[in-house]
Amino acid sequence: MEQFDNIDDYIADLKGKLQKNPQCGNTHYNLGVAYLSRRDFMEAEREFLEAVANSPKMAEAYVQLGGIAMQRGDLEGCLNYNIQASKERPFFAVPWGNIGFIYLQQGEVDKAHKALKKALKLDHDFIQAQATMTSYHITIGDYEEADKLLKQILDKVPNFGPAWNNKAIVDAHFEEWEDAKKCIAKAEEFGFDVEEAFKKEVESH
Repeated sequence: MEQFDNIDDYIADLKGKLQKNPQCGNTHYNLGVAYLSRRDFMEAEREFLEAVANSPKMAEAYVQLGGIAMQRGDLEGCLNYNIQASKERPFFAVPWGNIGFIYLQQGEVDKAHKALKKALKLDHDFIQAQATMTSYHITIGDYEEADKLLKQILDKVPNFGPAWNNKAIVDAHFEEWEDAKKCIAKAEEFGFDVEEAFKKEVESH
């Protein structure tokens, strides 16, 4: 990739390329990613839609569109885009991980488990899907299994906030309140928003 001093130059360069070749799905995709880095979600969405209009098999663009839908709180839209991505590229782990995450949010526990197993079969080291799998174990009340997996995740990626949050939930379940408190602090240190009610529960012990 050419070096640009700032994102605006990069965006201008991509727009120039699109004037010469407006049907290039890849350039639309790159422009979408550039807009995302500026948190310009509307422009990003427009470019990702152009990307899939010109390159209908571009699974990554569907995943990005799903992320934008999620940003808006549109779980159904996010799910549909990721399902579309999984159809275009069945062996791409990311949409399966996202599908599992959304199903879990929607209370579709069995569907979530199936999608997460698929994601981890395709990419054994997919941390996001592993963390969602620990949420699945917590949801079904299998705290031992969740704990085991969380220790593996945090060994590999000690700065992963969602895993610290889940570890806090597991520790609280086993009434290890001091440990839970430490895990909450870690989760927040790494940018995860821990639920207030849960924090108060742990504090009260």
